[in-house]
Amino acid sequence: MKKESFYITTTLPYVNSVPHIGFGLEAVQSDAIARYQRLKGKDVLFLTGTDEHGTKVLRSAAQHSLTPLQFATQNSRVFKDLKKVLNISFDEFIRTTDKKKHYPGAIALWKRMMESGDIYKKVYRGLYCSGCEAFLSPKDLEQGHCPIHKKEPELIEEENYFFRLSSYTKQLKQKIQSRELHIVPAIREKEILSFIEQGLDDISFSRSREKLSWGIPVPGDETQTMYVWADALTNYISAIGYGRDKKTFEKWWPADVQVLGKDVLRFHAAIWPAMLLSAGLELPKKLFVHGFITAEGEKMSKSVGNVLYPDALVSAYGIDPLRYYLLREVSPFEDGDFSAHRFEERYNADLAHGLGNLYARVCGLLSKREAILPHDYHLMDLFIEQKIKTAREDLDEAMESFRFNSAVGVVWDLIGLGNTYIAEKKPWSLENPDIENTKTLFSLVILLQSIAVFLEPFLPDTAERIQKSIRIQKKGVSVVSQGVLFPKRD
Repeated sequence: MKKESFYITTTLPYVNSVPHIGFGLEAVQSDAIARYQRLKGKDVLFLTGTDEHGTKVLRSAAQHSLTPLQFATQNSRVFKDLKKVLNISFDEFIRTTDKKKHYPGAIALWKRMMESGDIYKKVYRGLYCSGCEAFLSPKDLEQGHCPIHKKEPELIEEENYFFRLSSYTKQLKQKIQSRELHIVPAIREKEILSFIEQGLDDISFSRSREKLSWGIPVPGDETQTMYVWADALTNYISAIGYGRDKKTFEKWWPADVQVLGKDVLRFHAAIWPAMLLSAGLELPKKLFVHGFITAEGEKMSKSVGNVLYPDALVSAYGIDPLRYYLLREVSPFEDGDFSAHRFEERYNADLAHGLGNLYARVCGLLSKREAILPHDYHLMDLFIEQKIKTAREDLDEAMESFRFNSAVGVVWDLIGLGNTYIAEKKPWSLENPDIENTKTLFSLVILLQSIAVFLEPFLPDTAERIQKSIRIQKKGVSVVSQGVLFPKRD
């Protein structure tokens, strides 16, 4: 039987700097979605990568006495290493400097938009923010400054290609309102609809090659370089074969969900879908938009010195504890905060005392049993069985709506149930185990194994360790190994 396919993407972080915990959050959230869909038996393709062209890379490379490609390769490697640092299970990693995978798709999409009459050339005079690598309109500014980079944009005049974004105002509004392009949460849908209703302006789609040589040349015009929208956004289809492998592209597109931060909502909910419409391609099914992370209540800033990096946090706390905090403590939809104090509270209460305690008690009870525990589902306590079934349904509902904190909470309710069940049943007097103790212990084993399965999207290493600790065979159930899952932190 052919598996149902599921395609998920992160945004492409810019390689001008190394990843901080903000993109770490996006990577972990996306990974939880991908792992959960695999758990449901789907054929999953999880894409991430790096955006490597543009003025900032060109300038930064020169400052480091490197070529742009050398600089981009150096920093791209750090992002790719998140696979190990945070245990991210991505299947494909696309680089926008990849001439075999990415260039054909970007060129093919440009040609399709050109054929649609949506790309034209004109002399343009506008305000350019080098931080955003974007032209800004006066209405985008706050007191004359870029609202993101807090700098006054420079005035630039040059001849560029433009994309007729304005032509798609009504169509984009209809697609979003009908949920053909479903934006989650609703507050971000409302935000982008408000932006669209103000009227969309045509946008610059290229830069003069004299001023920006680092990028993909415009097809048919070597004097121009593709601008970020036409280049980087195309990765979502170039990575799956657009422009070079029709069969693979048709298998995976449209994306089931594209994960992004709220700061790039306009690019992904207005410019990107308009590009797809211009090319006659389907829109992604869902955009999941997450918030930012602050550090101890303050915005992260290099000048302040409070930027949090995934590798440093993993060194201090471990991979699964960090993943747990990001998924349980940080809101999926609003801004969240990383607090060392709150982390310690969560770790000790939920991981050490909650899950770690249940694991130790069940393994301990099972290892003390002299006779092997029968593997017989007739022994299953119907109360526990029903709780597992309900948890599976609740987990599915939470994950389908990207409520990671609620989903993890469902698993922790089961953990709490397990510890309460032990306290009530008191199955530790096993010198002459009767049928009730056998039933209790078997129910606890199945509960712990179910918890491990449910944990796979969130704490994959921990889930694997629990599953390997207990051997369940036809002849019976026994402990293979045991230890301390999460030592209490002082």
